[in-house]
Amino acid sequence: MKRFASSALASLLLSLGSVATSHAIEILRWERLPLAVPLLVGQERVIFVDRNVRIGLPDSLGAHLRMQSAGGAIYLRASEAIPPTRLQLQDVESGALILLDIAAEPAKAGQAPLEPIRIVEGDGTPSRPENPATSRADEDESGSTGESIGTFTRRATPVPVILTRHAAQNLYAPLRTVEPVPGIGRVNLRRNISLDTLLPTLPVRAQALAAWRLEDQWVTAVKLTNTSARPLELDPRALQGNFVAATFQHPNLDPAGRTSDTTVVYLVTRGHGLAESLLPKIAPINAVQNLPPPGAAGATGVGHPSTGGMRDEE
Repeated sequence: MKRFASSALASLLLSLGSVATSHAIEILRWERLPLAVPLLVGQERVIFVDRNVRIGLPDSLGAHLRMQSAGGAIYLRASEAIPPTRLQLQDVESGALILLDIAAEPAKAGQAPLEPIRIVEGDGTPSRPENPATSRADEDESGSTGESIGTFTRRATPVPVILTRHAAQNLYAPLRTVEPVPGIGRVNLRRNISLDTLLPTLPVRAQALAAWRLEDQWVTAVKLTNTSARPLELDPRALQGNFVAATFQHPNLDPAGRTSDTTVVYLVTRGHGLAESLLPKIAPINAVQNLPPPGAAGATGVGHPSTGGMRDEE
């Protein structure tokens, strides 16, 4: 009986050991130095980063490496041997980068599968920014942009870059590829905003399309259409208004009537939307409006010189 119990206990310990081994995870600390990630050909390796990341993959690996990302995990599977190659992981929220040096080689006979990897921040790595939605909520409650500026989190990628990229993806990329950015929200936009003073030196028709906001900055997408028969070069210096940043989707416009006679400019403003950042429209001065009406006392009309009270002398 004791021998049976000992055998059962040994089997249980072996099974627990195998379970623990199969669920072991290799911990890699990101200390701003590239992390080595070896791969075995034909085997999938999982990397947990616990954040939404964008992956930079060299074109040379497209046919040799299958890569998927979901729920803060990255799945890598090499179909053939791969020399040491660097990948970039970019935090969608903060823009921070993590560098991976991958290399794939054929598995040796009897070699165990590689363990999953979890990437954690090292002691010398700046902590991840807090959710910017919290700062925005505080701003909405206080009702004052200036009072909440101090609560905004420092980001690795400037806010104008994040906003412009998000707006461009919403307008030009397929919806399934638009990356969610915590804290960015669509804002109401008056479609009848007069944009006559935006590019007064160019023959273009401007129309506001959509706007988004992150922290205390707004980005407004404005459609520009060439109304002339000549091509136009677009220069941000020709824009009139108080803008933090301005980016054209295309650098030039073809003559009116062609498919490429239209583009979009992304205007980033701080503290308010586009309408408050435009220059006021000044009406041309009509001096006639300041003259007294004809026939009024003291009025001087053409062909009717005033005697000015002088007596006639012959």
